[in-house]
Amino acid sequence: MGDIYKICDADLWDSAEKLGRFTGAEIDMKDGFIHFSTADQVAETLRLHFAGRDGLCLITVDASLLDIQWEPARSGDLFPHLYADLPLSAVRSVDPLPLGSDGLYQLPSQL
Repeated sequence: MGDIYKICDADLWDSAEKLGRFTGAEIDMKDGFIHFSTADQVAETLRLHFAGRDGLCLITVDASLLDIQWEPARSGDLFPHLYADLPLSAVRSVDPLPLGSDGLYQLPSQL
């Protein structure tokens, strides 16, 4: 299944690491599942939902270790959702998402 990605406030992720699992951001808790993006969806998710926000990180997750549900968004694109806490054992990497001088996020090399 490959990797999927979670965009997250760095402070919230630090809390998850201390807790030993990620229970979700505010939007995840409201919706009842953790939102993820594919590699092709990350840039657009950042543009639509996180524009101009500092202090973000990108969590790379091994989707094959999770019970991921692929569900359509309003656009019709299928997005990966997790109806459970994210165990840290499924996390491959955590990378900062700095804003460039152009106002765009500097994505990690794996994207």
